[in-house]
Amino acid sequence: MRLLFLGDVVGRAGRNVVAEHLPDLRRDLALDFVVVNGENAAGGFGITETIYEELLEFGADAVTLGNHAFDQREALVFIERAPRLVRPVNFPAGTPGRGAALIEARNGAQVLVVNIMGRVFMDALDDPFAAIDRELTACPLGEVADAIVVDLHAEASSEKQAFGHWCDGRASLVVGTHTHVPTADHRVLPGGTAYQTDVGMCGAYDGVIGMDKEEPLRRFTRKIGSTRFEPAAGAGTLAGIAVETDARGRAVRCAPVRIGGELSPAMPEFW
Repeated sequence: MRLLFLGDVVGRAGRNVVAEHLPDLRRDLALDFVVVNGENAAGGFGITETIYEELLEFGADAVTLGNHAFDQREALVFIERAPRLVRPVNFPAGTPGRGAALIEARNGAQVLVVNIMGRVFMDALDDPFAAIDRELTACPLGEVADAIVVDLHAEASSEKQAFGHWCDGRASLVVGTHTHVPTADHRVLPGGTAYQTDVGMCGAYDGVIGMDKEEPLRRFTRKIGSTRFEPAAGAGTLAGIAVETDARGRAVRCAPVRIGGELSPAMPEFW
């Protein structure tokens, strides 16, 4: 299978660059399944039902979230009727929505998508390692699921790397989100799991993690906030990772995908 994961979509710049390039990527790379993190898609904070539906129209098969999952209050309601929208699985019991979803790919394969949050420098949630064990045991790779994509929404690189090794051989892809800066460590782990500590964001990089730079600069230099954070304007960059799996759902190769905006471009050379 050919999989694509796109990092956190931040505001209008992120939505625009995904709308512009994802349809062509689906065609040109012959993608079977696409996951997009949409937790910052609505003005940088949360997601609306309209934006969720737009991401599906652009070519996403599933949309994951994170710590801003319910910043838009309507998400508490519409997530129940959005089967391809996945919030962190280790949120407290009773949280609306689902933390994992088994979704049919364009080629008829079954793909398990799991969203999970880390705990280092983040909210105190249930143990992500125990939570992922439950999901991977209930829906094992190569038996129930033809591929498994895990979005670890976390701050600490150490926690993300440990989590990748913990899942090695049991997932097709473990990818980090949340810090909005693409790392250079994409690789296939020894057991056959593609991994990247952070996939980066889809948004305007001429800012501070996707936000207009002026307010963060004021807060860093004066410790006094004057306005709310607003997404940076300007040209957006699409950032993601492409993965090819074998018949057992193990990754055989992976490569970064970057298009437009401020960062150097990157496309898989093996397709």
